Amino acid sequence: MQLEKFRIMNVIETNNLVKTYNPDTIPVHAINDVSINIEEGEFTAIVGPSGSGKSTLLNMIGGLDNPSSGKVVIDGIDIKNLNQPQLTDFRMHNIGFVFQSYNLIPVMTAKENVEFIMLLQKRSKEERDSRSAELMEKMGIAETSKRRPAQLSGGQQQRVAVARALASKPKFILADEPTANLDSQSTSALLDIMAKMNEEENVTFVFSTHDQRVIDKAKRVITIVDGKVQSDETR
Repeated sequence: MQLEKFRIMNVIETNNLVKTYNPDTIPVHAINDVSINIEEGEFTAIVGPSGSGKSTLLNMIGGLDNPSSGKVVIDGIDIKNLNQPQLTDFRMHNIGFVFQSYNLIPVMTAKENVEFIMLLQKRSKEERDSRSAELMEKMGIAETSKRRPAQLSGGQQQRVAVARALASKPKFILADEPTANLDSQSTSALLDIMAKMNEEENVTFVFSTHDQRVIDKAKRVITIVDGKVQSDETR
């Protein structure tokens, strides 16, 4: 279910999105009537204090959580109409994920982690080798290819995670607090690389963050407070 690569339209749309926890007891409205559009090539930060709902919003956009009401449309496809196998396949081909805790597979080398999605996609060994080498070179981690995650610094692990997210050439990258566990130097290097990928290859990035360093790099900042969009600023 590979999406067309050069169709011009909104990559992500959320329409009146609501996520309510404990609806039958004490309702908690994590996301309350959020409608946003994100176009191809954007470098967008979704910001807000802890508990504002920004991670919940990213999880629903990525199909990792289901909305209580409303819908998420990815490149014209309403993902609530996909069954679980279809949704899994859709995510694998169209969405790249970067997590705060890296989520690397500890028994695999850095190169094997980068290649993992392509392996699931049944890409050829030649293609996996070529793509992983290209990405690891761009990320400045080519020398780490044979090391396992425990042998890497936090900054190196997150670069491996970004390379893995990019490996399948997804429609966009969702990054949930990607710099939270990194020092200033590692954060700066990682953001510079992602900004370069955005500029040179038109890779769409959507971050959830409260890190001012990420916010300063973003071209668009959507502020979420108490589950609602408070402001939406394009720079």
